[in-house]
Amino acid sequence: MAVEAKVIEHIRNILEKFDDKYMLDGRIKKTKVIEDLDKYDHDLIKALLADELIYNSYTEKIADVEVFKVNQFIEMLEFKKYWEDSYTKYSNKIGLTAGGRFIDDSTDVVLDFPFKDTVLKAGMSKEDLENSDDADEPFLNEIIAKPEIDELFEPKILVNARRYDNSDRGGYETSFISDDDNLVIKGNNLIALHSLKKRYAGKVKLIYLDPPYNTGSDSFGYNDKFNHSAWLTFMKNRLEIAREMLSDDGMIFIQTDDNEHAYLKVLMDEIFGMNRYLNTITIKAKASSGASGGGEDKRLKKNTEFILLYANDNAQINIQQKPYPLQKYIDERRDLGKSFAYTNVLVKPGKLIKIGETVDGRGDKIELFDVIGAVSKSVKKIMKEEKLTEEEVYFKYLDKVYTTENAQTSIRTRVRDAVMDDGYTIARYTPISGKNKGKLIDVGFIGSTKRLVSFLKETTYKEDGIVYKTEKAGTLWEDISWSSIKSEGSVELDNGKKPEKLLQRIIASATDENDIVLDFFGGSGSTAATAHKMNRKYITIEQMDYVREKIVKRLNNVIEGDTTGISKNINWQGGGSFVYAELMEKNQGYLKDLQRSESIQELMKVYDRMKENADIDFRLDLEKFEEEINTFSSLDERRKELIRILDKNQLYYNYANIDDENVKDLISDTDYKFNKSFYSN
Repeated sequence: MAVEAKVIEHIRNILEKFDDKYMLDGRIKKTKVIEDLDKYDHDLIKALLADELIYNSYTEKIADVEVFKVNQFIEMLEFKKYWEDSYTKYSNKIGLTAGGRFIDDSTDVVLDFPFKDTVLKAGMSKEDLENSDDADEPFLNEIIAKPEIDELFEPKILVNARRYDNSDRGGYETSFISDDDNLVIKGNNLIALHSLKKRYAGKVKLIYLDPPYNTGSDSFGYNDKFNHSAWLTFMKNRLEIAREMLSDDGMIFIQTDDNEHAYLKVLMDEIFGMNRYLNTITIKAKASSGASGGGEDKRLKKNTEFILLYANDNAQINIQQKPYPLQKYIDERRDLGKSFAYTNVLVKPGKLIKIGETVDGRGDKIELFDVIGAVSKSVKKIMKEEKLTEEEVYFKYLDKVYTTENAQTSIRTRVRDAVMDDGYTIARYTPISGKNKGKLIDVGFIGSTKRLVSFLKETTYKEDGIVYKTEKAGTLWEDISWSSIKSEGSVELDNGKKPEKLLQRIIASATDENDIVLDFFGGSGSTAATAHKMNRKYITIEQMDYVREKIVKRLNNVIEGDTTGISKNINWQGGGSFVYAELMEKNQGYLKDLQRSESIQELMKVYDRMKENADIDFRLDLEKFEEEINTFSSLDERRKELIRILDKNQLYYNYANIDDENVKDLISDTDYKFNKSFYSN
């Protein structure tokens, strides 16, 4: 390990007297020390100030009062002597505050770097976290202070642009993008969002997010174990730019579990405004028997997740329907002493004879028909005649089961005034609003008062031999099955995928056809695949290398007529296209090589290349750094410091430099034209 300053040796000797409270395997648990200093822990401060060196170095007499310079002491704990600015800023955030400031006032940025799964410890408990090395967050999340950011959020060059459609599963180079194109981007989502801003700001109708839950066991390659404050800052950075992407009538649905749900709600209130909060939706994600966490001697098992829903001022949510077994619904009503209205079956529809016309309130034509020869029977009569159960009758005759209603509609009034008999009349017209807007439909009216004929099929559907009745979805969604979703889209993933039916309900609630849906935690491509099938435009971002084998593969399957997920329910037949592009890597390439290195020797070879071509943080004293880095015996410690010295402003090439000779030579003519097309809009 590094040679430590003399004061550190004094601190170490003091902290060792607290047993394992502040020390672990001979190392100082800096996070715990700093937390207790911020709380003015009497025992800790008293012990520190009893040391003469610490007392003389970190106290000052003001108005005859000895003042302990706590902030300066904390900065010293984070001191790295090879940095020319003398320290790396520590930010200890609790709840939604940071260093005495609210997180929403913070200008810090958290970049997350993907890494292979073996680095992350799955299923870590709170106790494991507190006892882990230094009790600090993994080094793959880096907090960058505002003064260090200058070019990070500049638009980036896009390369390897390819268009995928029915003509070629492997895709083909494309030199343009249009407003009708779907888009998949590979790269850091925060940086990619800022690159999308010029083209898409204010145009996105729906944002759906399923971010890493901060559990320590994310099944994708994300670093899903941040410390609490870093996770909130990580989300804040991305939600702020996401807010700019939403249209005036846009909505955002963000899904999480109970690890950060409450804090995320407060953060969302701060970013989007409390007045834009609509609901928290609770989702039954698993049966209790299959839920994770807890046990008989611990906590209750987790089987729910939560979706926070916020909407801009002009947004209108289309409340979706959720299914309920029809026979169960009928039986429950019967148990309550209530009848079920749909008890008639139109076994013969009869023949239509046109008898005249009338007009609606706008003067549009309504054609009128008499129904001749129609035959109706009761459900009970059919049960007796055909020896069927009630449930079997409803299944067999679902499209023909009806009731009559005393509906208060202007169409009914006009039909009643135009047809002076007690027969069965059909009105044929085109509604100007509602679910049948713009469609020519037939509506039946019967009897002298022309009661509306309402068919059960309008509020039910069949699936797997069962009739389901739909009802308006509230804030508890327990009806969507999470079983058998592992292979949806013909792309397997053990955990982390969301059912296409869940995405279908969300997308239908917030969008119409051709609206834009954004998901910048792309994962396995569930949002993009569902949006594609529903004829929505979409943008999805993913930084992991599996983007081609997961998202691109899945969307290709969708284009070819994928039969999984919601495909059968919507009669998906395939078709469509999407464009794929990558942020052009600069320092990001070195960062990935550092992450993949499996030995110190491999790591140092990457460092040798970095010294020749990489953009290194300008504050680095290279000579002092090399003296220090060679004292680190741990592969992860060296990796941490080598990642730290890369200039994060230069992870990707800036679009502003695309015409520089040394940059233009690195990209193809096709990609050059693609960038001009992308940023010209």
